[in-house]
Amino acid sequence: MSLQSEASLLCHMFMSKRVHFGATVPQIKRPWVATANAAASFESMGFDSLWVCDHLYGPQSPQLPILEAWSTISALAAITERVELGTLVTPAGMRNPAQLGKMVASIDNIAGGRLIAGLGGGWMPREFTDFGMEFLSTKNRLNQLAETVQLLRRMWGEESETKFEGTFVQADNVVCQPKPPRQIPILIGGSGEKVTLRIVAEHADIWNNLAGHQTNLATKVDVLKTHCDEVGRDFSEITISQQCLVTVARTKEEAELAAQRAAAIFGGHLGDPLGPMAITGTPDQCIERIQRHIDLGCTMFMIEFFGKDTKEPAQLFMEEVASEFA
Repeated sequence: MSLQSEASLLCHMFMSKRVHFGATVPQIKRPWVATANAAASFESMGFDSLWVCDHLYGPQSPQLPILEAWSTISALAAITERVELGTLVTPAGMRNPAQLGKMVASIDNIAGGRLIAGLGGGWMPREFTDFGMEFLSTKNRLNQLAETVQLLRRMWGEESETKFEGTFVQADNVVCQPKPPRQIPILIGGSGEKVTLRIVAEHADIWNNLAGHQTNLATKVDVLKTHCDEVGRDFSEITISQQCLVTVARTKEEAELAAQRAAAIFGGHLGDPLGPMAITGTPDQCIERIQRHIDLGCTMFMIEFFGKDTKEPAQLFMEEVASEFA
């Protein structure tokens, strides 16, 4: 097959995947009622999924109030009907992995088969050690991640009892009943090219590129393709997702002002709000930026809307941006 033919085939394959838009719900320094109200609004607007971050402490300070992720997902499962629900992302070693598997399976039963298990290596030592879990080296946390994914797949599968003897993960004839209503998709978040993306190639259904690496999406996708070739995985089996800040407004000037404020508040945590891949601007400008992602194979977007009240920009986005990709 010629390079041109191969490129055309890949383009067709990417475009055949339905574009998925998810939104993060308020979780830090917000009461549960704000989270619940936002979830109801986002679902009614037509978003495909809702997401929470999985931290036991606020990233800026342990004293920062934050709702625990899986407790929040469980509550969201009970008050929503259609949207998928997931974490960006659960550090594999922050909880007992077998207990995590049982908990996720139970919540998926509450949700009726709508969970996406977002997993990663974690990076905040105190939210491990303050809760009695060892914070391993980066290399070992990633090995722990790979073993956790294998354990969860087996627990959620047909085995009546699961015994797992890994280097970092062990389970002794653990029973997981009831099983999840569906095969829970596993998302792995992270941008490390040597190890994380190889784990994605071996184990993940979805790969989520961190917002801080949004500008480097093309390079990361190429690296993931190479890992897929090396492990014998069909690259098209993996959905490419991008965590992203969205600052959308009726005018370019309003959007850029919001992006500048976001940059000052978030720093580089949510990428460059004015960068070449940033989804910033009028609805037409946001459509063009989303198309840039789609052209690279990214068909899933995990959106953080900027502002104290995110409902207005979210509504504008769904009515005038997402509708173009329906």
